[in-house]
Amino acid sequence: MIQLEKVLYTAKARTTGGREGSSRTDDGRLDIKLSPPGLGGNGTNPEQLFAAGYSACFIGAMKAVAGRTKLALPADLAVDAEIDLGPTPGAYGIAARLHVSLPGMERSAAQALLDAAHKVCPYSNATRGNIDVTISLA
Repeated sequence: MIQLEKVLYTAKARTTGGREGSSRTDDGRLDIKLSPPGLGGNGTNPEQLFAAGYSACFIGAMKAVAGRTKLALPADLAVDAEIDLGPTPGAYGIAARLHVSLPGMERSAAQALLDAAHKVCPYSNATRGNIDVTISLA
């Protein structure tokens, strides 16, 4: 298990009603309705939130690696995240796919960046060995 050397930030949210409820952060910056995936409704779901969080975090990891290695990133870089939800033996699980777009970057340099970012990204570290994660160049 990875132990934090120091806490840099703590996110706090209160959720009521589960997948058919609502969630709000303590600072009020996020205040959303929740709806089960695939069943309509006017809210989001945990899988969509995970997709947004993982993709944003992975971009942050790429920027951190690029900064350390003096690598220029394209201004229009993007990560498309797909989070699958499905049954596992006796439970439910998720799987993640990140499709990274780095227009104009040489392919081997882009792949090296993805590999390094996957090692430092907090979401990648949290999921490593727990769920199936695929990261590919778009």
